[in-house]
Amino acid sequence: MDFWLHIASFALKAALIVGAVGGLVILIASVARGQEEDETGLTISNLNHLYDEMEERFVAKVLDKKALKARRKAHKKEAKLERKDTRKCLYLIEFKGDTKASAAEQLAQQIDGVLTIAKPESDEIVVKIDSPGGLVTSYGYAASQLLRIRDAKIPLTVCVDEVAASGGYLMACTANKILCAPFAVVGSIGVVAEVPNLYRLLKKNDIDYEQYTAGEYKRTVSVLGEITEEGREHFKEKLSATHVAFKHFVQSYRPQIELEKVANGDHWYGQEALSLGLIDALSTSDDYLFRARHEARIFKVTMEEKQTLVQQLMRSVGFAAENVLQNLLNLTRRNGV
Repeated sequence: MDFWLHIASFALKAALIVGAVGGLVILIASVARGQEEDETGLTISNLNHLYDEMEERFVAKVLDKKALKARRKAHKKEAKLERKDTRKCLYLIEFKGDTKASAAEQLAQQIDGVLTIAKPESDEIVVKIDSPGGLVTSYGYAASQLLRIRDAKIPLTVCVDEVAASGGYLMACTANKILCAPFAVVGSIGVVAEVPNLYRLLKKNDIDYEQYTAGEYKRTVSVLGEITEEGREHFKEKLSATHVAFKHFVQSYRPQIELEKVANGDHWYGQEALSLGLIDALSTSDDYLFRARHEARIFKVTMEEKQTLVQQLMRSVGFAAENVLQNLLNLTRRNGV
């Protein structure tokens, strides 16, 4: 019993000490950053540096000393000749969409940031879209954000590695150029609505449901109320009108598409989508960026959720406690307990 009390006491003290030290480090770091920290949560990473570091690691392992020395000498010579980097800038933004296009607000802020610095008709913005679609209004808003790039006369490229269907394609079609992986899914230019109706079940069990509206077409379809034939037809008309608006939007940015062939709600893999004019080329986002690394300075723009100092401290204490408990478990196992 005394053994376990000592162990528990030690674990508690260790967790408190480690947590306190971690919290102190976070506090010092926060003070040191001061006003230099980006209040918006935007983070900008230079992908060229990552590619260069990767290349150097491989070169150091593969080349012999003589070849490595000659290579480094040549690089120094090139660096002197090219002190000023005149390459265009390529800004990468990633959009992962759910049914509500929840990332649209972050997308708007990322675009705000890039538009303050990007040069029209020179730089490029690449948006990697991964979304099966969702609410019409939400994806309409997200697509409108991408149109801001077009309006600013900055070339917009959309990359689809997995899926850009329905609302996802509504966004993608705004681009000057759409690239798609061979087995990524695009298309689904259609509209769907599903509404369960419990009216007959309620009626069968003698349960009344009353709904009051003002206006002939206010709430023509509901979950609990009776759906009349007139209400059903009006609802279908609204779906058709939304589909027409969807088709017109796609056609305005991709006039080469034969709408009769593709605007039927179906979806296609990359190769067939290319033949139908839904995309412009087959490529993954990784390959596109990798090939662009010599001609462009590539910056990845991400949005990080801001944490308060208290949240950071709690996280530090949590990690410390988890680590101590794991060590405690390892100790008991070694002692055969």
